[in-house]
Amino acid sequence: MRIALAHEWNLNAAAAARLQNELRQRVITTNQTGEVCTVAGVDSGFAGDAVQAAIVVLAYPTMETREVRTAQRPLTFPYVPGLLSFREAPAVLAAAAALTGEPDLIMVDGQGIAHPRRFGIASHLGVLLDRPTIGCAKSRLVGHHEPVGSRPGDFACLSDRGEIVGAALRTKAGANPIYVSIGHKIDLPAAIKYVLATCRGYRLPEPTRRAHLAAAGKCEARRRTEQGWTEPALSREKG
Repeated sequence: MRIALAHEWNLNAAAAARLQNELRQRVITTNQTGEVCTVAGVDSGFAGDAVQAAIVVLAYPTMETREVRTAQRPLTFPYVPGLLSFREAPAVLAAAAALTGEPDLIMVDGQGIAHPRRFGIASHLGVLLDRPTIGCAKSRLVGHHEPVGSRPGDFACLSDRGEIVGAALRTKAGANPIYVSIGHKIDLPAAIKYVLATCRGYRLPEPTRRAHLAAAGKCEARRRTEQGWTEPALSREKG
């Protein structure tokens, strides 16, 4: 898979935030998905001083696994709220570069524009890969919303500083909602539609759920890695 835009990753927190403010001008919030035949999921975790990332490509709408790629990179950026992509994205991009094709849509375990600077990891990856992306986060980073109905498909708009930045979406009865936001080249109604269409009885949509399993070494295709896989336990930092 082609990396459309590259930039320096060896930055301090202040420079990283400035770069987010620059790159967010490139985010497109209209739906440019076209025909969707493949959907990828992205997730990553931490084992010691390394980041382990996975990207899993599924056929849409059948959710048949087409390709799995994983990559490991040294952890070089400190934990700073709002700067998650500077810890995870280099490993994700390494995994994405190994894909044989380009997925039509990418779902990322993290925030899109539901972010203090409107440029979470889903938006960041979308701009660098020049692909439509959706942020699918398990917890809220910014904003507020009304209570969400109890039925799968119910949602409430997530607002921050007078702007709608996403939605709290109920994907499974009895489970907490997830937070869906625009990453790049998609609008919020389309993002909600694709998230719901890829849920298969779990709280998380199938692409990011399988990416989580692959990043933890629990996928049948885990041999397709850049280097040997030792299946260490992963820790989580997702907001």
